[in-house]
Amino acid sequence: MIAPSRLADSVLVAMSGGVDSSLTAALLAREGRPIIGVTMKTFCYSGTEGPSRTCCGLDGIADAKSVAAQLDMPHHVFDVEADFTRDVIDDFVSEYAAGRTPIPCVRCNSFTKFRDLVQRADNLGCHWLATGHYARVVRPRSGRPELRLGADDRKDQTYFLWGMPRQALDRLLLPVGDLTKPQVRDEARRLGLDTADKPESFEICFVPDNDYAGVLRRYLPDDHPALSPGAIRLEDGSAAGEHLGYAHYTVGQRKGLPGGFSEPMFVLEIRPESRDVVIGPRESLARSRVAAQGVNWLAERPVAGERIGVRIRHGAAIVDGDVIEVTPTSFSLKLPAPQSAITPGQSAVLYRGDLVLGGGVIVSN
Repeated sequence: MIAPSRLADSVLVAMSGGVDSSLTAALLAREGRPIIGVTMKTFCYSGTEGPSRTCCGLDGIADAKSVAAQLDMPHHVFDVEADFTRDVIDDFVSEYAAGRTPIPCVRCNSFTKFRDLVQRADNLGCHWLATGHYARVVRPRSGRPELRLGADDRKDQTYFLWGMPRQALDRLLLPVGDLTKPQVRDEARRLGLDTADKPESFEICFVPDNDYAGVLRRYLPDDHPALSPGAIRLEDGSAAGEHLGYAHYTVGQRKGLPGGFSEPMFVLEIRPESRDVVIGPRESLARSRVAAQGVNWLAERPVAGERIGVRIRHGAAIVDGDVIEVTPTSFSLKLPAPQSAITPGQSAVLYRGDLVLGGGVIVSN
């Protein structure tokens, strides 16, 4: 246990086994802070080889332990499988079954990861939390801490962090948020960290082969509508083909659609009640409004009529949006420049400059 006199400096570091969280721990150790590393075991790895190669898998746990040993710091592995299954996997299945496209990493950050980190920090006597996310926390002289864009726009991860509990943001440290990815790797090499050149993992940890439907087949009955045949239709309702389950599709998808048209076709809408997948040309994907629910606010809410920034998918540019309506749990925006493939189930994150205001789950397009 950390001595009471050092509690104000002590940090619980979330270590995934990747280079970003490894360098996070090393930078804090260099500052002389008391640090404890923790890695979360999120699901059962038996019976599958794929997840062991992900940052959240068995190799990630081993790599985190290795770096912790290099830094001569305590390290713990906590089993959060039950919470992860309830908050992330069950939500993933129910959202796809309802014809929406969820983001498991947002759910994990919003519920399992940061909620659990606060509890673990308290239990281990740590005041601060630290992660390897590419984002920045700014602490004004007056007022509460603010979540802001990371210095590396190509790696910024604020899109995945909007749902974190406010009490986690109050205690959060993000040491790599002012660095670019090349700088992180260079510094990790300079420090001799075992994970300095570890490849990045982009797949969902419990879907390492990207077979989303395969996950659904493990949790849903064989005759569930999401996995049952249905019609592929054009916008006018005419039949264009058949599919083997609407869970194989998402708004904006082009691959796997019927051919023979004069221009490329894209998924415009999924209608679970009829099992129809509606397709059309690229221009039909454009929408001028976005609405979100389940909103979490990390800063002062915008007001009706205000122009703010919004990001509607990871990696997309932040675009202008005019606020139509805001409540404690929802918002709707008008987009002066219509955006393509606004997808129910994905996140819409709001910005005022580089300040993250909050975000929510898209419910309509």
